[in-house]
Amino acid sequence: MSTAPSSTEPHGPAPLSPPGTGLRLSRRERVQWAIADVGALLRFRSNGVRGRSRTAVMLALVLILTVTVLVSWLPGYLPDGDGRHQDVLLLLPTGYIGLLVISIVSAAASGGGRELLPREQAVAYPVSPTTDHLGALLMAPLNIAWLLQAWTLLGATSYVVGPTWKLLLAQVPVLLWLFAATALAQVVAWGIEWLRRGTHGLLTVRLLVIALGASLAALISSDNLVPLLDRSPTLRITFGVLYGADGQVWNWLKVVLALVALALAAVVVGAWVATAVVRRPARDELREEASSRPPRPHAGSDLAALLRTDRVGIWRSVPLRRGLAVLALLPGLVALAGGLDWSMLSILPGLVASGGALLFGVNSWCLDGRGALWRDSLPVSPRLVFWSRATVLVEVLLVATVLTVVLGSLRAGPPTSAQLAGVLCCGLVVTVQVVATSLRWSVKRPFAVDLRSARATPAPPVVMVGYSARLALTTTLTGMVFGAATYASWPWSVLLALPFLLFSAAKLVGTANEWADPTTRSMVVATVAS
Repeated sequence: MSTAPSSTEPHGPAPLSPPGTGLRLSRRERVQWAIADVGALLRFRSNGVRGRSRTAVMLALVLILTVTVLVSWLPGYLPDGDGRHQDVLLLLPTGYIGLLVISIVSAAASGGGRELLPREQAVAYPVSPTTDHLGALLMAPLNIAWLLQAWTLLGATSYVVGPTWKLLLAQVPVLLWLFAATALAQVVAWGIEWLRRGTHGLLTVRLLVIALGASLAALISSDNLVPLLDRSPTLRITFGVLYGADGQVWNWLKVVLALVALALAAVVVGAWVATAVVRRPARDELREEASSRPPRPHAGSDLAALLRTDRVGIWRSVPLRRGLAVLALLPGLVALAGGLDWSMLSILPGLVASGGALLFGVNSWCLDGRGALWRDSLPVSPRLVFWSRATVLVEVLLVATVLTVVLGSLRAGPPTSAQLAGVLCCGLVVTVQVVATSLRWSVKRPFAVDLRSARATPAPPVVMVGYSARLALTTTLTGMVFGAATYASWPWSVLLALPFLLFSAAKLVGTANEWADPTTRSMVVATVAS
């Protein structure tokens, strides 16, 4: 691990070249040191993964690359039916914007992107803001939402162009846009974090979000959203795809060079903004940690006391509140903009529930941190502790799900009894499904994570990709089942929900029994408290 500074503050002393040489670094050398430090951090993280976990990580990366190659080529062999190539081509510019929006939301919600090195570990090393920024760029694709959007764009491009060698040229602008959009999203995310850390920053960011939401609502209500998307600058990327497919190399090259310049400029600006961010304290997080509250009356029972502790552990956490707010509002606003009907709304509860679990539920005991040692010493039943955590997790996911469904239903019209029953049963089923699966993972594979940082994840990034893929697949299939049930009478939704709920309840009981075992519980507590 390199211990030499990789960059400096613009107003501070210039760093030394390799320690002991007494040489000053030029700006170019600082960039080289920052890039070298990224490589050192990657090796540092990879060396911490050993045994079967290392093999699993390698297999996961190979799988991601394999799927990327396949979706970039195989859709070109699909037949064109009723001019679908033209329809897909018209949607490509909007798809490019969708990737940018997803990247911005993901990076902004996490306080500037994911950390290559956790905050509590980075204290011992001279990690510069530039290195941190480059690391966040590398971590951005390890997000199932980003991957699905990227695969969709690559597959749509392959479908439009067809199985020809020119497809390689056509995919280059798309790949460059993936990089450029991610870099632009990092710039926006760092900028939002800079605003948030300023004086009255939280109020400023909230007003900005409200203004954006009001503008979107005005565009939707006035039917100006589609005309605005038709004039999007991302049309130039679509032209680049068509230039490559037609063999117009000169025009294609101009688009490619423009995207390269945009991406490089975004990387440089992002590093500059990241440097400005670190000069400001995280006011909302520090305010929460330094706050004092008067004691409340004693709880009436052990369960009530445990529930109170678990609830404040979540709702007083700035990163978790921020993530849950984004998770509850964004899918609902998308459904509102798209005007989804009630049969399609059954997909939303699964997306919200799985996303909420990925904030902390898949490693729920890490919320206690070092306090897990104290909690495990309390004279209460371990099963009571488990059911308290499960109850609070269900509450949190249901609150986010209800808010999303309410937003999505504003343009869906009045539902029939079958549609209402289908959406309600789906929301309950996927919530219990996700809670049962998440708590099982929390007991089987705990990780030591400090979730006080908005940029932390409850598990390593590659593990999170696997978790999110499994949860998304399960909840989406469940949502499709209940979406089909909305076309039948309402008792069918209730009957379908019973076996799902019984299976999830059995899984919860089994996990509770494992948690009650002293050996298993000690392993989990020792891990999350380390």
